[in-house]
This record gives sequence, structure tokens and C-alpha cells, in this order.
Amino acid sequence: MNLLESGEMYLETIHILSKKGAVRSVDVSEYMGVSKPSVSRAIGLLKEGGYVIMEKDGSLTLTEAGLEVANKIYERHRVITALLTALGVSPEVAADDACKMEHHISDESFEALKRHAEKYITEMK
Repeated sequence: MNLLESGEMYLETIHILSKKGAVRSVDVSEYMGVSKPSVSRAIGLLKEGGYVIMEKDGSLTLTEAGLEVANKIYERHRVITALLTALGVSPEVAADDACKMEHHISDESFEALKRHAEKYITEMK
């Protein structure tokens, strides 16, 4: 399954929320500011694609494939946010711009940005 940006966003959100405990669809809805039916549809597609499992208690768990995508997107978000912030962009704008960029930047360009960031940004170490 070829994931769209929205699918990547859902996986990243589940990953972020799972660091605090069990994740339910309502948590995803509230975090992302989208309707419960939208979350239900997205989770259904992600389940079909093999990225998410819905447990019997309704909690959401990322599969190995889902976690791989979520980790990739989350790393991109953190690195790009840190780099933009180091360049003087406000944290809010940096995070917002990183959210847009993380889905479209090539692996090659991201790795180059990451190498640069690791040399100069202490938060990355």
C-alpha cells in the first residue's frame, strides 16, 4: 500500500500518543482536530494496509510496518523543526513548516539535512 500524507500523519500521531499510554481513535481525533468518522475511515484503511492493529479493547497498535513509517516521519519532523529553529524560525512556525516538509522531502535531501544538523545543533546529539 502506498501511503498518502494523511496516512503518514495518522501513523505519526498514533506513535506520539503511544508514548503516553494506550491510544484510542478518540485520542487521535482530538490530537489531530479531525472528526471521529474521518479517524474511523483512516484507521480502516491503515488496518487494511497492515499498518495498524485495533485490539479487542479498541486501542490502536502500530504494526512493524506502521512503526517503521511513523519513526521515519517523526524523525524528519524533529530534525527539520530543530534545524529551522536553529536558523531563527520561531518554534511554532518551525514545527508547522516541518509538518509540511516531512512528507515531501526525498530521503537523500533529508539525510543531507540530518548530517548538517548533527554537526551544528546540540539538541540533535
